[in-house]
Amino acid sequence: MALLWLLFVFITSQVVVAVVSVSVLYITGAATNLQELLTGLESRLDVLFIGNSVGQIFVMGLASLLIAGLHVGSETKKEFLRMKWNNDTVFYMVLGGILILVIQPIVMFLGYLNSFLPTPELLEELHRSQYQMFEDYLSSDGVLLIGLFHIAIVPAFAEEMLFRGYVMRAFEKSKGIIAALIISSLIFSLFHLQLTNILPLATLGAVMGLLTWLSDSIWPAAVAHFVNNGSAVIQGTIWPDQAFAEITPEVLPPLWVLALSIVVSGILVKILYSKSNFQLNT
Repeated sequence: MALLWLLFVFITSQVVVAVVSVSVLYITGAATNLQELLTGLESRLDVLFIGNSVGQIFVMGLASLLIAGLHVGSETKKEFLRMKWNNDTVFYMVLGGILILVIQPIVMFLGYLNSFLPTPELLEELHRSQYQMFEDYLSSDGVLLIGLFHIAIVPAFAEEMLFRGYVMRAFEKSKGIIAALIISSLIFSLFHLQLTNILPLATLGAVMGLLTWLSDSIWPAAVAHFVNNGSAVIQGTIWPDQAFAEITPEVLPPLWVLALSIVVSGILVKILYSKSNFQLNT
């Protein structure tokens, strides 16, 4: 059921992006014929962001809330999706936000290792063109707040509702928490269609999945997601050359920074784990 829903979400969200983007271009007068429309869809990242945000909010977020009704028993849809606010939710939010920053050196090294994995040239070119579009957009004046909304706030809500709320919970019910963490993290990374970033994305997905399970709430993961994406937007706006530089040994953090990141991340995970009522032996 979860895999079928993911397929539906993927296809439907792409349709919504296309319909909304075309509508915006026509309504604003930016496109009056087919050629201008095609050019706008290729170059107007601001319009594509609007379409993507609408698709994420209504298809990934709100529709996942509705479909969760097929899985619930005695619990409500919000309980199934872990849309809870517990006594220690703020604690997990704070530590989750710190953890997502602390693991960034690990994510960078995984991105470098990812570059050695064989990837079809077509996907590599697609990834490079996407990054170039993001760089051009974030280098524009006055885009910080709108960039934070489309790239950080909306995905933090919608993607967490889908992946850590619905997908991970559905697999947890049928296969157990360990399998659910692994499967939902892999699906999260593949869903972004970035094979050149599959290791970093899967790692981030696993961390946010762990936060969701240990806290019994998706809100700490949503905060972590916002911190991760928001920091990337801020970096891309203020230091675009650094943010979009190709990952090479020269730009990687020193090994001692990686080692420190691993140690501190382990300590934070241990604190989060010891605080939780949901431990592996239960």
